[in-house]
Amino acid sequence: MNLRLLLFAILSTFMLSLQAQSIGIIGSSTPGGWDADTDMTQDAGNTSLWSIDLTLIDGAAKFRENDDWAVNWGGADFPIGTGTQDGADIPVFAGDYTVTLDTSSGEYNFQLHSDIGIIGDATPNGWDFDTDMYQMADDTNMYFITLDLVPGSAKFRQFDDWATNWGSADFPIGTGTQDGADISVDKAGTYYITFNKSTGEYEFGEEITYGTIGIIGDATPGGWDTDTDMTQNANDPDVWNVTLELVAGFAKFRAEDDWIVNWGGEDFPSGTATLGGPDIPVTAGTYQISLNVETGEYEFLEVIDYATVGIIGDATPGGWDADTDMVKDLDDGAMWSLRVILVDGLLKFRADDDWAVNWGSGDFPMGVAVQDGADIPIPAGEYIITFNTVTGEYNFEEIVVFSTVGIIGTGSPTMGWDEDTDMTKDLENEFLFTMSSTELFDGEVKFRAEDDWAVNWGAEEFPVGTGTQDGPNIPMTAGTYDISLITDTGDYAFSDPNSNEEILLPTAIALYPNPASSYLSLEVNDSRLQGQVEVTIIDMTGAVVLSQNVDTSAKTLINIETLLTGQYTVRLRNDKNLIGKKLTIIK
Repeated sequence: MNLRLLLFAILSTFMLSLQAQSIGIIGSSTPGGWDADTDMTQDAGNTSLWSIDLTLIDGAAKFRENDDWAVNWGGADFPIGTGTQDGADIPVFAGDYTVTLDTSSGEYNFQLHSDIGIIGDATPNGWDFDTDMYQMADDTNMYFITLDLVPGSAKFRQFDDWATNWGSADFPIGTGTQDGADISVDKAGTYYITFNKSTGEYEFGEEITYGTIGIIGDATPGGWDTDTDMTQNANDPDVWNVTLELVAGFAKFRAEDDWIVNWGGEDFPSGTATLGGPDIPVTAGTYQISLNVETGEYEFLEVIDYATVGIIGDATPGGWDADTDMVKDLDDGAMWSLRVILVDGLLKFRADDDWAVNWGSGDFPMGVAVQDGADIPIPAGEYIITFNTVTGEYNFEEIVVFSTVGIIGTGSPTMGWDEDTDMTKDLENEFLFTMSSTELFDGEVKFRAEDDWAVNWGAEEFPVGTGTQDGPNIPMTAGTYDISLITDTGDYAFSDPNSNEEILLPTAIALYPNPASSYLSLEVNDSRLQGQVEVTIIDMTGAVVLSQNVDTSAKTLINIETLLTGQYTVRLRNDKNLIGKKLTIIK
């Protein structure tokens, strides 16, 4: 009898677990965002196969089991790939899809459903069936896709049928007509293809990647014999940069140290280069040089070695009478910085304590200053100021330093909301407050500054999280904890005194460029956060605007093109450690 009961219990538990199991898709591209899974349907004949018909938007997605991150699948490939546990977020284009996932292998497929497709022996599917194209969000007549093509022919058609099709004898640009000629693709390659179903206009833009881009010519250090290599820009992989001292003469850009692909132009210091174009005339000087290999746009921004760069104005310590000098970056002579206390008022940047060269703008706390621009309006506060004399980009990051920070609440040592238990300020980092081996109780807590609710931090997460101003109470489980809070970012941790779980100092990671606009490079120089980590970007309201898992064993590039101008916190976290660092985005 007991054996029967045991078998019944095991069978019941097994059946309940089968009933409770779910597979869902989650992410910024899905209807539920990163907050709620959209459940998929299990195949009746293959219990490992799950599918769903779904409309997605531009963004990212992952698959997970039972609405929990304990088991999840991700990958860098789209629309077809193999997901792995804690893999990268899957990049997704907007569209209508049938999405499938095989949980036994991790293989996934986002099968696009679109009324416009491309077909032909130049395409991956040959003349047998269409490769559907993506509809552009801002123009429903326009479609696009990136596709590997081989020499051959192609046409566009609607609803996978020859009743409506477009073709033309022109390549790579033309206007297709009903039952027009096959489009002849004369060269294998990766193409970004666009098509307008209203006008029939199409374009096959070949996507070319380069190992090196350099500048060459008698104006350059290597003359016409040796290229000076440029560096691929972390903000935009199509842009290459170098800072270089040039003499009067001529220069060109070229790829792979070879004349097969080279760019030139007639204009200086900026213009649009063309393939095989003329030599660029150069005036002697030191320049930040950039080339966009996609558009051909180039620019030579002169780097002037100023003796001093300072701030001046009634917001500054010296008023309008005396500059407060900034500090030049040792690695980049165009970058200057300063930590300073300012009052309500106005200021400008200027060089060599003289109005001959000065920069201003009407924007605060960040902007792009121009010669003789407007005064910058300043609210009182302590700031770290950064300024680039070449680009004019500036940023004022406010510093708020508290004399006391404490923990309060029913879970705190006082077990109430009337009295704070003060933490200890770190001697080397004025933003770090800690408390060792402290007994806490079941309940809720918050952090607050100066024993007052004017500045307080809270969040729903425990034992680690990022507190925000007037955020929710932190749920507390009774125990003895080491407690850490970084007031600059709001990152906190309640850790076992015998474990290595802790908040790490922001110096453990490097973000650049910062300010950033399109892409963000991330480097981790602390072994405790090497490997798979969760990267979260949080706006000033505490909302998560981007979240993805990355491998920090190597330099990581994060796409932030969808984020708006503003101040953010970048948070890295694994099972034991947490780092928060400020990020400024300027568009």
